[in-house]
Amino acid sequence: MSDQQEKCPYHGATTTPTTGTQNKDWWPNALNLDILRQHDTRSNPLGDFNYRQAVKSLDLAAVKADIRAMMRDSQEWWPADYGHYGPLFIRMTWHAAGTYRVGDGRGGASTGSQRFAPLNSWPDNGNLDKARRLLWPIKQKYGNKLSWADLLVLTGNVAIEDMGGPNHGTALGRVDIWHPEKDIYWGSEDTWLGDKRYGGSRQELENPLAAVQMGLIYVNPEGPNGTPDPLLSAQDVRETFKRMAMNDEETFALVAGGHTFGKAHGNGPASSVGAEPEGAPVEAQGLGWASTHKSGKGVDAITSGIEGPWTANPTQWDMGYLDLLFKYEWQLTKSPAGAHIWYPVNCAPEDMAPQVDGSGQKVLPMMTTADMALKMDPIYRAIGERFVKDPAAFGEAFARAWFKLLHRDMGPKSNYVAGDYKDSTYTWQDPIPAASTPSADQISQAKAALKASGLSVTNMVEVAWASAATFRGSDNRGGANGARIRLAPQRNWAVNNPALLDKVLPIYEKIAATTGVSVADVIVLAGNVAIESASAVAVPFAAGRGDATQADTDATSFGYLELRTDGFRNYAEKEFAVSPEEMMLDKAQLLGLTPVEMTVLVGGLRALGVSRTGEGVWNTSATLDNSWFKTLLSMEVKWEKSGYNSYVAKHRISGAHVRTATRIDLVFGSNSELRAIAEVYAQDDNNAKFVRDFIAAWTKVMNADRFELR
Repeated sequence: MSDQQEKCPYHGATTTPTTGTQNKDWWPNALNLDILRQHDTRSNPLGDFNYRQAVKSLDLAAVKADIRAMMRDSQEWWPADYGHYGPLFIRMTWHAAGTYRVGDGRGGASTGSQRFAPLNSWPDNGNLDKARRLLWPIKQKYGNKLSWADLLVLTGNVAIEDMGGPNHGTALGRVDIWHPEKDIYWGSEDTWLGDKRYGGSRQELENPLAAVQMGLIYVNPEGPNGTPDPLLSAQDVRETFKRMAMNDEETFALVAGGHTFGKAHGNGPASSVGAEPEGAPVEAQGLGWASTHKSGKGVDAITSGIEGPWTANPTQWDMGYLDLLFKYEWQLTKSPAGAHIWYPVNCAPEDMAPQVDGSGQKVLPMMTTADMALKMDPIYRAIGERFVKDPAAFGEAFARAWFKLLHRDMGPKSNYVAGDYKDSTYTWQDPIPAASTPSADQISQAKAALKASGLSVTNMVEVAWASAATFRGSDNRGGANGARIRLAPQRNWAVNNPALLDKVLPIYEKIAATTGVSVADVIVLAGNVAIESASAVAVPFAAGRGDATQADTDATSFGYLELRTDGFRNYAEKEFAVSPEEMMLDKAQLLGLTPVEMTVLVGGLRALGVSRTGEGVWNTSATLDNSWFKTLLSMEVKWEKSGYNSYVAKHRISGAHVRTATRIDLVFGSNSELRAIAEVYAQDDNNAKFVRDFIAAWTKVMNADRFELR
């Protein structure tokens, strides 16, 4: 066969050693807009199917009964430890949810992303491919009424219940994705377990990361970089779980509760384990980590390299983990795979654990260095000693923390569309009091008051944007609903222009009090009134937002939503390692915007006078039209750099200073993809289209957190 015949006709193929030189190879610093093209509907085999409606008709009791039966139905191809798959599924569920990080709200269980790379092939997710394959008959049976995302969470909860553990249940409503989430930054390392993500200390972990090493969910169980130092490990545990929105008590309860079940697997050399699922050959059919060590499964399985159970009753909820942790002194040793583990000194026969194969053989329980951190760190130790004295408090703390772990990235309770969950309200759900929808007369009165307020178009648009732009589609937090812009910490964020808020918000609060329209609705309505004034085009308005209270606002947690840059407002707190335009793309993705929507919003906001630096505003009056794009693309000037993020336009003939801009403004003329969009809106025949498209994108952002409208 000739060389020509052997080449793939598709230049982007990745199953051959080389793919040809691509754009990113020639121009590695070019702005990549792919982050705004994630989850294209063309990848979804279900089309416009409404899962959130379908799951309401799911027979949850039948599903749970099938899962319980499957838990005890050991398969020869992957036998159940102790005859019960429960611990395996708890680990699967934990690792599906545990990728969540509060820094940017990304990760978590709400999309079913564990099915795809890189998560399906992370070292820390070793052999979880077997857990998902065991679940396939259940997914196949219940079909479209049960998403993989919900099933991955539900199964772990059924496992806890079946082994007698405390549980607050499962909320359903997670919608599956259909290809990898390429918008999530997992770290810059190019090797598994790399940790080039720290500054000068273990607390200076690169934002927004939470895991300590590439390919781990949380911390290295052997200790930092495999160093078996419990106190150093405690630092990693505390910092990592903090970045996953857990305090010390929640962290302790999760680790102790999770390790009440099951065992770790490392009964052979790591060199005997084959490629991960993404690297496995086609005949493996999506399964990875094939082992050549003896049988490769059951008692011979190799997953983490750590070997042994934590308790004497690995498939039963009890106080065994805490009792053993505090009862014994522990000595450092190594597993058959060479991993650092700890054994109890002079372990009593009744504290020995059964072998996984039902042979009746007894084995020593073990602890990891991360487990020992809970005993050696004084703060964690005090929590553990309290739980030892109060098992009921331990059980409740675990159930609450576990529910938070599994549901944090779903956002408010309005996204819980079905399930068997305990109907409690937690501050981490960002609760907002229910609001009554104002009448048409009330809205008219509020609009009239806003028009007579003396506030400028720019002021009203900027405050409305500041209120809504906090939204993160990654974990459904933030947004205009709740009007938390009037509360700490958002009221004082520099990006939100506190001086402007001090001027505007008292006026809005007075209008709300006199008309009966919530402050949250008044804020959005004001932006709409301003746009209508600037365009003479009606802007859709969906009333019904509530006003949150300071008591129901976790100021520390909301601090993570603060925008250090906002390209839409031409704001940058300082110079960052990442360019302003890249940070704008990140924010646009969190808002759920397309490249076109991002473009029209920037052009429209500048036309309306919104720019914290004043740069990029080139008109004398706040009028919503396509003049910004026409000015941007004008060839009458040439641009010169005047600072890190400042540029000056000079007339090509006279050299006179004409206007200023930032990188955010100019990228819509320099990037070929964005320029192509900008050219459409700069055309003489597309002014009406621009206004229409801007209003649609604006309304999308204003309603981003109105989940009931979707």
